[in-house]
Amino acid sequence: MNRGAGLLLQISRMSPLVQRGPPPEPEAKSSPLGRLPGPGSDREIVAALCAQSPSGGAALYDRYQRQVRRVLCRVLGHARDLADLEQETFVSAIRDIASLKQPDALGAWLTGIAVNRARLELRRRARRRLFRFSTDEELPEVEAPVASPEIDEALRATYRILNKMPADERIAFALRFIDGMELLEVASACAVSLSTAKRRLHKARERFDAMAAQYDELSDWAKGSAT
Repeated sequence: MNRGAGLLLQISRMSPLVQRGPPPEPEAKSSPLGRLPGPGSDREIVAALCAQSPSGGAALYDRYQRQVRRVLCRVLGHARDLADLEQETFVSAIRDIASLKQPDALGAWLTGIAVNRARLELRRRARRRLFRFSTDEELPEVEAPVASPEIDEALRATYRILNKMPADERIAFALRFIDGMELLEVASACAVSLSTAKRRLHKARERFDAMAAQYDELSDWAKGSAT
């Protein structure tokens, strides 16, 4: 791994709230009153949601809240309205659950919804900047008590650059290089073909590299990407 890639890897690990990894299996808890345990597998969660059972929404949130928060955070930074966007993602998922054709793909489907919410938020920010003429608007609120000052500044510089990138390129870059998704995962989350995802990533990487060279905080990334 080159130094540049290592820098973004450190950035991606800064917050314990947004670590990658499979969602935890919910524990089936039996009730002293003899009630059945809540839904456990993705298929059971989807079935409960389709049946409009309150346990379905609770199980969906318990299993995928950290994943949704992580995706939104990677793309948008620690925005003030992250909790609202997270809630909107779950509301949309519950409302549109009938459109999910493959219950086993619940996690990937939910990630796609989160990406769409992030894309809409980026477009909203872009429109607001046009009217307010603010170049530093919506910088990420870093919540990383264990981060070094060097990584803290690198994170802020990273999102300053991302704020200047087209939404589709920014999303692809964040999912691939900050969140660490595989290419197929990026394509699925963005609802595009693998070839389209590769083209976006290529353009995004070129754009990011060019701007990163102008920031001392990202010198490691700029040097690493050139090797």
